[in-house]
Amino acid sequence: MEHNIEILKLIIEKAWEDRTQLDSYETQAAIRSTIDLIDGGLLRVAEPTDDGNWNVNDWVKKAVVLYFPIQEMETIEVGPFEFHDKIPLKKDYKAKGVRVVPHAIARHGAFLEKGVIMMPSYVNIGAWVGSGTMVDTWATVGSCAQIGRNVHLSGGVGIGGVLEPLQATPTIIEDNCFIGSRCIVVEGVRVKKEAVLGAGVVLTKSTKIIDVTGEKPLTMKGEVPERSVVIPGSYTKQFPAGDYNVNCALIIGKRKASTDKKVSLNNALRDYDVAV
Repeated sequence: MEHNIEILKLIIEKAWEDRTQLDSYETQAAIRSTIDLIDGGLLRVAEPTDDGNWNVNDWVKKAVVLYFPIQEMETIEVGPFEFHDKIPLKKDYKAKGVRVVPHAIARHGAFLEKGVIMMPSYVNIGAWVGSGTMVDTWATVGSCAQIGRNVHLSGGVGIGGVLEPLQATPTIIEDNCFIGSRCIVVEGVRVKKEAVLGAGVVLTKSTKIIDVTGEKPLTMKGEVPERSVVIPGSYTKQFPAGDYNVNCALIIGKRKASTDKKVSLNNALRDYDVAV
């Protein structure tokens, strides 16, 4: 099927409302064409806008969801390894300019820009990973997550996937961020450019992110400001059974915008004694 975006969108929206359309060749071809466009980086589930925000392409997320029921289970053999799944594995890494260390796996329908490095890790369908980014050992990039350029996802990092609700913004890690070991970022949280998350930070939509750099704490949720240096923290909350500590994230400083990215990162880690 020719890649006419408006036609693809129309067919997929129709199939979303009427699942009997999934039996037709035209619908299946439209869904697979859309997944191929995502795989090649020509379509994104979400994309940055000129005003610094993000636009979610709901219909593209719908295509990802609809891809599963039209796919048949098949056995995939890779040397001595065997998989049994509906989604093919990504291929042609050399041509794409992507370094992939065994046992790294990316699914078809995930886009890896030239210069990405995948240590033994996992990137799910619908995700977008920018050039110069390292997905370190046992890190996972969930479905439709958007990872910027020159990002370091350290060992064991979990970036959550968001498929539904359709209007929900996927989890976003913007350019030049450093995500420390065993961090978890889920539920469509947005980590803005050049932020540093120390080891073990957990961010959900309901997690309090508290800026403690001023005389009074400033609390926010769902978004880490640009160049923030963040560590795990806790605060006391009252429950019927008593007072207990609840996890939060603490902004303890800022990376300097005036310095080189790598120098700024090193200074941030040194100045604030952040574990990575």
